[in-house]
Amino acid sequence: MNIFKLQKISVSALALGLVLLGGASPLTAQTQPAASGAQTSAGVRNVGNGDKANFRGIIARREDDQTLVVRDEAGADTLVVLDPATSIKSKGGFFGGGKSYGPTSLLRGLNIEIEGRGDAQGRVVAKKIRFADSDYRVARSLETRIDPVEGRVQGAEGRIAQVEDNARRTSGQLDELLAVSNAARGGAKAAQDSADSAIAGVRTTNERISALDEYVPQDVASINFKTGRADLSPEAKSQLDALAAKAVSLRGYVIEVTGYTDAAGSVERNRALSQRRADAVIRYLLDNHQIPLRRIVPSYGYGENNAVADNTTREGRAQNRRVEVKILVSRGITQPGPEMTKPTDPQQ
Repeated sequence: MNIFKLQKISVSALALGLVLLGGASPLTAQTQPAASGAQTSAGVRNVGNGDKANFRGIIARREDDQTLVVRDEAGADTLVVLDPATSIKSKGGFFGGGKSYGPTSLLRGLNIEIEGRGDAQGRVVAKKIRFADSDYRVARSLETRIDPVEGRVQGAEGRIAQVEDNARRTSGQLDELLAVSNAARGGAKAAQDSADSAIAGVRTTNERISALDEYVPQDVASINFKTGRADLSPEAKSQLDALAAKAVSLRGYVIEVTGYTDAAGSVERNRALSQRRADAVIRYLLDNHQIPLRRIVPSYGYGENNAVADNTTREGRAQNRRVEVKILVSRGITQPGPEMTKPTDPQQ
């Protein structure tokens, strides 16, 4: 494989990996200001004091309860400040209107339009913030699934940081190897081998990032109920206590809760009963173990579907009257990171 092509492929892959890990792409350094007097430097936009600002972008993160970082299509970040007078609404239909929202509804990943003015610190004090209902639904879905994932990436501390450092070192190694291969014919093979290893490391990094939203079961519990009942027995509470103790010791976990019934009764009654059983389990975990609500994915009552035993026997029906509780952990967190090899000195 030509070493020049390898360098282009590797640098592109490295840039993509760093953006997905939360870093800014080097291509975002040159952006266009969204307001008169706005200045952009190193991907950060400063708006002049009192200047109007009217732009759109995606919420990249929240600095605090009143400050957002909004990233536009050019990759530039703008600090947007909320105050009590800020109007936050969804876009109305043909006749206008729209639903009002509070500041906590401004989720990461939400595509918003901002109208406001710059302050003395170069930030934009928002007067109006608007967004589409469809974009809000997407952002809520992302928050449910991706927020725990992002927390796991941040909580993976040294492991993820090491991946980023290795990726940055790899870029410099490729440049160095290219110069060595041009200077000495004997260094070409060593440079090629090191470049292949570097590309493999970047590929592994990208695979881990792709796997962050793929969950694997870490622990499973089956909570059984009496006929027609949705209250937890002492044995069921003991099972949930043990499961919660395991969950809080993990990083980046989510809990999936699904309810079921036996085949006795009508379909609609069984569906409602299975949902009440799932809700009882979630309520116990929240009230007695302070499991964060963002760690629990939306529950569902399947009624008499997905039976695990024969409904024609007493023992089988007892097994089917259950709630299944699963602790799921991201595969991207649990799998090992890439090992980067040190380039060989062509002079040795």
